[in-house]
Amino acid sequence: MRAEPNAVLLIVTDPPDPLADIARETCPGALVLSTGTYLDSQRFRVHVGKHFGVDPAHVQAQVIGDHGTAQVFLWSSARVGGVPVAALLKSRGERLDELRHELEREVRYANISIIEGHDASQYGIGIASARIAEMVLNDERAGVPIGSYQKSFGVTLSLPSVVGRGGVIEVLEPEMSDEECEGLRKSADALNKALDRIRNKPRITATIRE
Repeated sequence: MRAEPNAVLLIVTDPPDPLADIARETCPGALVLSTGTYLDSQRFRVHVGKHFGVDPAHVQAQVIGDHGTAQVFLWSSARVGGVPVAALLKSRGERLDELRHELEREVRYANISIIEGHDASQYGIGIASARIAEMVLNDERAGVPIGSYQKSFGVTLSLPSVVGRGGVIEVLEPEMSDEECEGLRKSADALNKALDRIRNKPRITATIRE
């Protein structure tokens, strides 16, 4: 921050949301983002597209809250080609509960499957980080779910947001079902507990020599 006071800090290391809060507290006034649920949302879209045999580019589906097992899948607003997922499942004679159970497990624990497949999981987050950097550097004002400090919850968590040169320029609060609202509250509670654990860890001081 001394070298470039106007920099946007993007926190990638797990757990990205509590560490974004630590970075914000360490560097008052800094523009701090967390990769948050951006990658999770991309995976959500891929799996929904795979289920319906549709290009994920034409799937609208988002994950919000924390980048972890308490994340919230916005099924109530998920759409394929503009058609609600719930309506598509009904027309196929399929149940949403069954798809939710399978698909949410796939997304939440995707890193385990990926590591088992080729011994590494850095490629997805690498691509996601590069894409977020493009949004900021090119001032794209892209609308994506990404982590930023949410005063109403007291922590950094992901909500649909407009991202550009100023970091998160605007938060776009989505319409949610009662279940999703409760899930977001629980996600915020989990993040507050994680942040408390990080703050209470003993400090380790290291000296780096040239």
